[in-house]
Amino acid sequence: MIVVNRDDVPVFQTKDTSLIREILAPRNAADAVVRQSLAEATLPPGAATEPHFHPKTEELYYLLRGTGRMRFLESEQEVGPGDAVPIPPGVAHQIVNTGGEDLVFLCCCVPAYEHDDTVMVAPW
Repeated sequence: MIVVNRDDVPVFQTKDTSLIREILAPRNAADAVVRQSLAEATLPPGAATEPHFHPKTEELYYLLRGTGRMRFLESEQEVGPGDAVPIPPGVAHQIVNTGGEDLVFLCCCVPAYEHDDTVMVAPW
């Protein structure tokens, strides 16, 4: 059995500029995790991820703290704690922190997150 505490995982910046703690992924739990990853992302007040998409990866965002705006190319919606957002492969997206505190959310990826599967798009 593998147990990973989020406080024991280093923070890194993803290609879309969010700060991530990759809690479980093949990189740190290869004996137990093969195809997916679970990360905690943090965006400070006023920050936003760069618009991007993942050709292969399906993502799920689950908001823990703060308020934001989830943007897709053709729609956007306010989000907050308890909200879950599915992001299909190939769909351009961005999340913006609209509140006065850190926006913290879980990000589940299948297959596991890789920088090479992130394609940046022009801001809209």
